[in-house]
Amino acid sequence: MSAIALSCESSPSRRLQAERLQGTEALLEAQALRYRVFGEEFGARLQGAEQGLDCDGFDAHCSHLGVRDLASGELVATTRLLDHHTARQLGRFYSEDEFRLHGLSKLQGPILEIGRTCVAAAYRNGATIAVLWGALAEALNEGNYRYLMGCASIPMQDGGIQARAVMQRLRARHLCHDHLRAEPRQPLPLLDVPDNLTAELPPLLKAYMRLGAKICGEPCWDPDFQVADVFILLKRDELCPRYARHFKAVG
Repeated sequence: MSAIALSCESSPSRRLQAERLQGTEALLEAQALRYRVFGEEFGARLQGAEQGLDCDGFDAHCSHLGVRDLASGELVATTRLLDHHTARQLGRFYSEDEFRLHGLSKLQGPILEIGRTCVAAAYRNGATIAVLWGALAEALNEGNYRYLMGCASIPMQDGGIQARAVMQRLRARHLCHDHLRAEPRQPLPLLDVPDNLTAELPPLLKAYMRLGAKICGEPCWDPDFQVADVFILLKRDELCPRYARHFKAVG
């Protein structure tokens, strides 16, 4: 494993460090963490569940980042990255399984897709996200990527009430079709909710919005993961200055 030089003292007993997860053993750690979060905690139907893993055909073609608690040695967060060169070889980005991305071919500059991001329940805090974002920033800078894109999920166990309420907030503040438009292949089931209904943004989605990301359309319903996936796009030169410290080298 290759350690990234960014760590955080999040509590007297925790020292978190980002890593680039390399090799079979490290990938299995990431897949096992994803299974515990997506499968055991949120009830997703996953490939590899019989082995206690979340895996798919994209994993072998992606680079993987993680955050480790150095006190316990436990991997506590992970995400995977797919760049435009590899996506071209594969014939698509992962997000294109859920969305028709109108205008994708017209984006000017290299693209990095983020996906399968998860954090262990006991570590869902700003310190862990900051360390993960630092590792992501290094990846963006090394590849000189101009765009970061991917999906952020909203739970659907309530039948879609939270997703509808969250989307009302996002449409008002963060919807943008300037660069591309994401058309969901499986839109959410119709559901009437009051205009004044409010709901908290899930932590990861909130983190993307704080960075300056925009949503590019309506969410896609993913019945296997029991979530509404929102397509997000972050243009590198539109990074929110308030949170740019997580991406120190981005300019």
